[in-house]
Amino acid sequence: MSGVDTTPAAAAQAVADDRAARRRIELLLRFSELGIVLAIAALMLVTALYNTRFVGVQSMRDILLNTAIYAVLAAGQAIVVITRNIDLSVSSVLGLSAFAVASTLQANPGTPIVLAFVLGILVGAACGLVNGVLVRFGNIPALVVTLGTLYVFRGVDYLWAGSEQVTADEFPARFIELGTARVAGIPLLAIIALVVVVVTGLWLGRFRSGRELYAMGSNPEAARLAGIPTGRRLLLAFVLSGALAGLAGVLFATRYAVVDATSGTGYELTVVAAVVVGGVAVFGGSGTVYGAALGALLLSVIQSALPVLRVAQFWQQAIAGALILLAIGTDRVVASRMSAALRRRDSRHGG
Repeated sequence: MSGVDTTPAAAAQAVADDRAARRRIELLLRFSELGIVLAIAALMLVTALYNTRFVGVQSMRDILLNTAIYAVLAAGQAIVVITRNIDLSVSSVLGLSAFAVASTLQANPGTPIVLAFVLGILVGAACGLVNGVLVRFGNIPALVVTLGTLYVFRGVDYLWAGSEQVTADEFPARFIELGTARVAGIPLLAIIALVVVVVTGLWLGRFRSGRELYAMGSNPEAARLAGIPTGRRLLLAFVLSGALAGLAGVLFATRYAVVDATSGTGYELTVVAAVVVGGVAVFGGSGTVYGAALGALLLSVIQSALPVLRVAQFWQQAIAGALILLAIGTDRVVASRMSAALRRRDSRHGG
């Protein structure tokens, strides 16, 4: 006998202990989020000193509009990463949802805008369900599944769209106006993204089903023994990630008013970077959607600032990659310390 207590009560205690350890880790991650805020401020200051127009009203609005799409994608990605998985297909889901909405509005100009949003979200949710089913019932790593569906969904988009492009003059005017609408001077799309981030953050932090995702990411086996329906929660995480990617597709369509089979290509790298830079642990179980949104804002500022500073496109991508490596390295150190703390706890409890 190993001497390890695997009863439901012990498993529940293990989950509770893991949560306490994770809260200590999250306290450290708060400093990471503060660091992101300081990095954003410093980058904006340096860029503004080089070109004062960078902090102009229109420039700030453009940054917020770009961040809105990334933040919605990052919110969904954070949900999946917290469960110790990843969704690389979000850019293709965005593109497919954007074209589904664009082609529908093109063929049926009288379609209510609310239904256009619902359609985009449903297309994304369906893609997320495909990912979740393959990961759960196929027992295939999420990295492999979503890398495959990244190309499959994009292939469906190409098959459907072909060389067709839906442009601004083919969209209903009221739909295009959403992309430039403002409330108290703030872009409407940025407000929508903020609402998504806040609602997702509240769900993850205050509702049982959301907190259970953290337990799954911290200790999957203990979560299962404690009675958490890990299979259903895994499906939920991927469906929500897909649904939010679908919503981002609608925002993309109204933001750029030009949609084709290539829409959103390459966004997956930026989204993953935003999530890990924002402090969501790639090994699951810790981090917040608010940090992921801050990571999205940082990357949007970088994308806007570097051209102003006359930095080549290559370095923009290199910096994003370096930020991912730095964040993963930091996460690995934190995870190792957490693991060591849990081993010490187990030894004290007679493991």
